[in-house]
Amino acid sequence: MAKTLRTDRRIRNKKRKPEKTNKVMKEEQLTITSISDVQSGTSKAGKEWSKLTFVGNTSEEYNNLYAFELFGAEKVENFTKYNKVGYVVNVDFNVSTREWEGKYYTSLSAWKVFKAETAQVSKEDTPVPGFEGTQDDLPF
Repeated sequence: MAKTLRTDRRIRNKKRKPEKTNKVMKEEQLTITSISDVQSGTSKAGKEWSKLTFVGNTSEEYNNLYAFELFGAEKVENFTKYNKVGYVVNVDFNVSTREWEGKYYTSLSAWKVFKAETAQVSKEDTPVPGFEGTQDDLPF
C-alpha cells in the first residue's frame, strides 16, 4: 500500500501546473538626471533590438537614485522624443533579478514613462508683484 501511495503523489505532482508568479509592478516619481545613448543590435534569432538606460533621482532622503532600462524601438523612440534631463516623470516598472555564475543582477525595466502632473498653484497663493506685506501693515 505504501508504494501505491507514493506513486499517487508523484502522479498528482506531475499533473499540477507550475504556479504563475505575479510580476511586481511599481510606480515612482522622479527627476531625470541622465539619459544614456541608445544601444541596438541583432538577437540570435535575427530580430533587431534597442535599449536605453536613464537615471532618475527621487525626493527621498535615502536610496533615491534609480537606473531604468527601456527595451524596444517604439518605447525608446517615444522616450527620446518626449523626455529630457530635468523633466519630472512618473515611471511604471517591473523589478527582476537574474542569477549568473553565482551572482545576482537586478534590473528595473520601465514599461511606461509619462510626465508627472505638478501641483497647480492657485491665484490666491501667488504673491502680488511689488507688495511685500508685513504684520505691521495691517489696516486694523
